[in-house]
Amino acid sequence: MTGSTTTPFSAADHKARMERAARAAADAGLAGLLVAPGPDMVWLTGYTPTAVTERLTLLVLAPGQDPVLVVPTLEAPDAEHSVAGEALTLRDWTDGKDPYAVTAELLDGRGRYGISDNTWGMHVLGLQRTLPDSSYAALTDALPMLRAVKDAAEVELLAAAGAAADAAFEEIRKVTFAGRRESDLGRDLAALLRRFGHSQVDFTIVGSGPNGANPHHEVGDRVIQRGDMVVLDFGGLKDGYGSDTTRTVHVGEPTEEERRVHDIVCEAQEAGYQAVRPGVACQEVDRAARKVITDAGYGEYFIHRTGHGIGVTTHEPPYMIEGEELPLVPGMCFSVEPGIYLPGRFGVRIEDIVTVTEDGGRRLNNTGREMVTVD
Repeated sequence: MTGSTTTPFSAADHKARMERAARAAADAGLAGLLVAPGPDMVWLTGYTPTAVTERLTLLVLAPGQDPVLVVPTLEAPDAEHSVAGEALTLRDWTDGKDPYAVTAELLDGRGRYGISDNTWGMHVLGLQRTLPDSSYAALTDALPMLRAVKDAAEVELLAAAGAAADAAFEEIRKVTFAGRRESDLGRDLAALLRRFGHSQVDFTIVGSGPNGANPHHEVGDRVIQRGDMVVLDFGGLKDGYGSDTTRTVHVGEPTEEERRVHDIVCEAQEAGYQAVRPGVACQEVDRAARKVITDAGYGEYFIHRTGHGIGVTTHEPPYMIEGEELPLVPGMCFSVEPGIYLPGRFGVRIEDIVTVTEDGGRRLNNTGREMVTVD
């Protein structure tokens, strides 16, 4: 339907999420939540405007009040007929009217509100100008757990996305690498993700040889050569939920050093996975993986956090990083992806999505993590 996002969830599911979010806001001492188009709105309502423009669209959630969607009049029909439309009260505004004045009527003029991270600055400033005694906190800071804990249906959607990414890897390892450009392999990966059910491809990183030492290299015109280590990191959205996996392959037989570095990263990834269990601080997953790499003498070459959350976006809280003391909770889903990056030579990264269970963790990616050689 025009203006609505495909969602496997019902109006009742979205209504329950909005109610839970309003309660969480109250528990955090907030007057309510203000949510602009983006992943938070999709998760809460299943709706996104046909086109996100400078016109204000804002979901207002407050304890004890029905959810209200402030929406431009020309977008109101799509919003009304979206999956959660029956659970929303629409407050539309026409061009020429002040949308901030319309929104202000719904707010406590002295309240503190959580506001979605991707709300345009002009809209935050417009609200502050209209309600100078109001204040705002980024949703990630105010309610970091809002989307972090997935229900069983969400976990299974993430598992299905992970299985689709796994299928893409099993196919890509069969193709010829040597003599082709990284961009060629990137296109192959994107096509495979779509073949296995992804509606959106967010990234296809193909880092060959020295390019693999840059964790976010993506793809370039370098021709892959025999003897290259190649980092493959790819993912996107399937049925509204994300995939993200990394495997590092070798074109032809690896050297002893290349195999040793790969083995160290594989051991680190396993250590990070084994650290996953309820009640453990996020930073302990990072510490477990990082200790293996540091003890092996490569600590300075592990240059990023061990993991990030995943859900309706491929990167979201929680983060597996030193200093993050948030405890793991069953239903959290995140990557475990240690790496070693040797500048000018090669890199290795191995990544699975993991969900926290009642007594440990469950991998949502299940392709082999051992060294794979390709032609």
